[in-house]
Amino acid sequence: MSGHYEAPIRVPLILGDKTYHDITEDIARPVEEKAGKLWWIAFSIAFVTFLWLIGCVSYTIGTGIGVWGLNRTVNWAWDITNFVWWVGIGHAGTLISAVLLLFRQKWRMSINRSAEAMTIFAVVQAGLFPVIHMGRPWLGYFVMPIPNAFGSLWVNFNSPLLWDVFAISTYLSVSLVFWYIGLIPDFAMLRDRANKPITKKIYSILSFGWGGKAKHWQRFEEVSLVLAGLATPLVFSVHTIVSFDFATSVIPGWHTTIFPPYFVAGAIFSGFAMVQTLLIVARKVCHLEDYITIQHIELMNIVIMVTGSVVGVAYITELVIAWYSGVVYEQYAFLNRATGPFAWAYWAMMSCNVFSPQFMWFKKLRTSISFTFFLALIVNIGMWFERFVIIVTSLHRDYLPSSWTGFAPTFVDVGIFIGTIGFFFVLFLLYARSFPIVAQAELKTILKSSGESQKKLRDEHGEH
Repeated sequence: MSGHYEAPIRVPLILGDKTYHDITEDIARPVEEKAGKLWWIAFSIAFVTFLWLIGCVSYTIGTGIGVWGLNRTVNWAWDITNFVWWVGIGHAGTLISAVLLLFRQKWRMSINRSAEAMTIFAVVQAGLFPVIHMGRPWLGYFVMPIPNAFGSLWVNFNSPLLWDVFAISTYLSVSLVFWYIGLIPDFAMLRDRANKPITKKIYSILSFGWGGKAKHWQRFEEVSLVLAGLATPLVFSVHTIVSFDFATSVIPGWHTTIFPPYFVAGAIFSGFAMVQTLLIVARKVCHLEDYITIQHIELMNIVIMVTGSVVGVAYITELVIAWYSGVVYEQYAFLNRATGPFAWAYWAMMSCNVFSPQFMWFKKLRTSISFTFFLALIVNIGMWFERFVIIVTSLHRDYLPSSWTGFAPTFVDVGIFIGTIGFFFVLFLLYARSFPIVAQAELKTILKSSGESQKKLRDEHGEH
């Protein structure tokens, strides 16, 4: 870090008079000590919800997807809404890690680990829905283009649903490797501190013999950059391909070229909101206020505000394109969204996604923890409504008025959706008890340039 200059106006990213040892102690504490009361309460609630998911999924598989609220006209509803919503949430993790790493943004170091974990757990939830929707999940491997002995059965390479399989499985694989590589120095730290032989053995295997040598660090940084380079286009490709599920069809309201960038912006928007939700809870429960600071929260709020504005522009563009196209079916689809039977969902979407992020223009609000938490929840709700509006309002009024109908979810629809939230939090809470949720090795690299005490010393002595 010699010769590094940082402007005095930059806010410290590590608060308190922290030393390298303090960082190790603070980050390892949630893993090494017994779980607190708050963790057990949260885990119990999440686990009960997870059991509810198992019950609803078992009932669906045993009875058939007729137990959902689907009908002949609206044959995609909550399942595909939830699928797209969870894929979107999975976006911010890789974005924070990969894109911000390539841009050398230091503020990513306190939040990237949890964001990467969130990505993996969210994609797992997303993957459940296509499998359940098949009705015969034990034949789920049919989606893969593998040689088989069942006759002439082969996947349809022209189908965007198959493109989903390739895109999401690739994204999950790269994200998983990226996450794991970043954890190796932290596993080694836990290995060196472990007192129990079995714990030491587990972390020793996980750390791949990491010794902290210069050669190890050199390879670690090179691999991280290569994976970041691979993962960055995936961030943009995955949700673009998910949008093709709709954009390549001929349904009014779906057949539009704006969907790829619109879906990507929406995914980043909802992903950052979920990262905010998780980190605000994690910093309090794990006592990480000195590492996940107001500065981190404010910067993420700025990203939410910008992407929320992009999403708002996309909504308006859709309306203009529908009007300008002169196609009556397109015009009716968008008029029906705003004034039809599901107008309540449309206006909930607009309120949550377009109007509410604009409060972040005010510094007092975007640096408020309680308001940020509230707004992050609102954004997540709004983005779920966005997917619901796109899917259900376009399907329930098709080309034939004789087939027009409504849609109402059953308790199984609701149970599976809420159950996946419980499953997500079960995975996240177990992760928080097993792995360091902040990348301590990376954090130490910015202590001298962005630590509060070091910045004070530099300001006092006028060192550059």
